[in-house]
Amino acid sequence: MGFQQHGNSELGLSAIALGSKNEYKRMHSDLPEGDDDVLQQEARRNSTRKYVIACATFASLNNVLLGYDVGVMSGAVIFIKEDLKISEVKEEFLVGILSVISLLGSLGGGRTSDIIGRKWTMAIAAVIFQMGSLIMTLAPSFSILMVGRFLAGVGIGFGGLIAPIYIAEISPNTTRGFLTTFPEIFINLGILLGYVSNYAFSGFSVHINWRIMLAVGILPSVFIGFALFIIPESPRWLVMQNRIEEARSVLLKTNESDREVEERLAEIQQAAGLDNGEHYEEKPVWYELLFPSPSLRRMMITGIGIQCFQQISGIDATVYYSPEIFKAAGIEDNAKLLAATVAVGVTKTVFILVAILLIDKKGRRPLLFVSTIGMTVCLFSIGVSLSLFPKGSFVIALAIVLVCGNVAFFSVGLGPVCWVLTSEIFPLRVRAQASSLGAVGNRVCSGFVAMSFLSVSRAITVGGAFFLFAAISSLAIVFVYVLVPETKGKSLEQIELMFKNEHKRQGSEIELGDVEVQKLVQDKTILTD
Repeated sequence: MGFQQHGNSELGLSAIALGSKNEYKRMHSDLPEGDDDVLQQEARRNSTRKYVIACATFASLNNVLLGYDVGVMSGAVIFIKEDLKISEVKEEFLVGILSVISLLGSLGGGRTSDIIGRKWTMAIAAVIFQMGSLIMTLAPSFSILMVGRFLAGVGIGFGGLIAPIYIAEISPNTTRGFLTTFPEIFINLGILLGYVSNYAFSGFSVHINWRIMLAVGILPSVFIGFALFIIPESPRWLVMQNRIEEARSVLLKTNESDREVEERLAEIQQAAGLDNGEHYEEKPVWYELLFPSPSLRRMMITGIGIQCFQQISGIDATVYYSPEIFKAAGIEDNAKLLAATVAVGVTKTVFILVAILLIDKKGRRPLLFVSTIGMTVCLFSIGVSLSLFPKGSFVIALAIVLVCGNVAFFSVGLGPVCWVLTSEIFPLRVRAQASSLGAVGNRVCSGFVAMSFLSVSRAITVGGAFFLFAAISSLAIVFVYVLVPETKGKSLEQIELMFKNEHKRQGSEIELGDVEVQKLVQDKTILTD
């Protein structure tokens, strides 16, 4: 017998206090009797929604810095190369080193956020990036420019890691996917602003224009300082510090009912304090990560794997080196090259909205399948167009359409869903530091692609490089099919249980994903039969 046969019986699912999904809580027996109560409940729901969206927005501002750097450097490097007289090898190093250095920030960010909190780790990230941007803006030589690049990379590593974790930890279950895409939205917005900045300031002298482009990246840090007075600390981090009342206070602002608050708080306390009879304190976090349990090992393979596939499928090559791609197609004028990159930035930003609308309705896996399949087709087609057709207006138009298509499919799935998944799947005690390992994998792969694309393109042509990316993207399809579970609508604690019950990861579409709920329903079935 299924769930529906017993959904309205005496013992209904509304009686379940722990681990149930939000949508199963609002039973008719719980509805307020008076119109005033209904209005108050609706007012609280609207207030909660606005508050959580504001928190997610402010927490994502650090990601504008990452996106802006990626976008602006694609154009600024053209003028830096001319002004500072750097070689192609130094150009690759300048572009790619930020991703490599950011892994230091990612490694340190996880541990730092466990000590001082998610909120203040984001503050540190903004300050470090601001210092790096200022040094790059004033750099008189390539060496000083690299010092600023180093600091900017550390800041980006800190901020890029913590924002998705923070948002996942404050968000209600039913909108967590939607809200956790905000960092990716702001990355795309930053990329677009970087492209626009390149185009807007390219008319200045070579000695000045790239400095203005880099200086504009300092501005978002000002808004981050303001945000610190708005957003609360993560309730899950507060529970880890045994600050239960403060955690309850935050949950009251981010959940729609007092009963829901108590349920979430009970789940978090259970996850933070006891797991299958083994106290977390018995094992240091580093020991758990080096010698993981079978379920944690599966989580790490999934989380780190999806982070690596996000980058080795070539998105940074497409974004950082889009002028090189369009030059290979036949565009020669710098202004036209930068104008074409604006089209890429607009496409990448617009299509992230599709992910926002669908991630909590259709789920993570469907978006990943659409994304990886679409990217594979576009990457292969770019390789074909650049390898088989001569330079000209047809190839230019085709290259622009296919590059825009590639970033569109990336923004629909692999871009945002990657960060959503890695912020969801790890247990509370190891979440920040395990996520930092995923971020390290992401940054290493990003740096490898960014620092090798020009050399690989010279060796096997630009078209050949995209055939290679297409092959890697096709492997990502297989990875998603075999190893990535569906986490839509489940609490963070339920997702942890799901990984501990492997059969639920093999294509199971059970909506509740809650062991306790299923057990109660099965018991009811036996009794009624």
